[in-house]
Order: sequence, then C-alpha cells, then structure tokens
Amino acid sequence: MSRTVYCQLLKKDLPGLAQAPFPGSRGAAIFEAYSAQAWDQWQSLQTMLINEKHLSMLDKNHRRYLNKQRDRYLAGEDIDQAEGYISPD
Repeated sequence: MSRTVYCQLLKKDLPGLAQAPFPGSRGAAIFEAYSAQAWDQWQSLQTMLINEKHLSMLDKNHRRYLNKQRDRYLAGEDIDQAEGYISPD
C-alpha cells in the first residue's frame, strides 16, 4: 500500500516516495513533504543538468551545485537551465 503525502511542490495529495532518497535529515524532510512524482521530475532535471553542463559527481563543487539546484527546485524557485537545451516534448 502506497502512502499519500501533500506535495509541497505540486500542492496536492499524491503518492509519496517509498523511502527517503538519501540518508540524513534532508532526505527525511524530502520523504515527508514531497511526492514521488515531484522527485521523479527533479531526477529528470538533474540528469539533464549533469549531461548538458558536463558535471562530475566526483567533484565536490559540482555536487554542491546540484544540491543547491535541488533545493531551489523543491522550493518552487527557478533553477538553472542548460544553454541551448531543447526539450524533447
């Protein structure tokens, strides 16, 4: 049975994540306040940023950048876009 959360990003009741996306207090906060749909949308955006901006997860500054973008996205703020990126939609 899936659990339902009021998604702080999408502003409606939706199925929640099956587990916290990562350990720690930030992962627990995301688990409690965001839907699986919102998290899936973030992961797609994260993948686009990694690929288009040639980010390396071995680089601490790149990880910090993605964490900042994630927090901005989940807060409903604008995030960086890849220059020249054209959505396949």
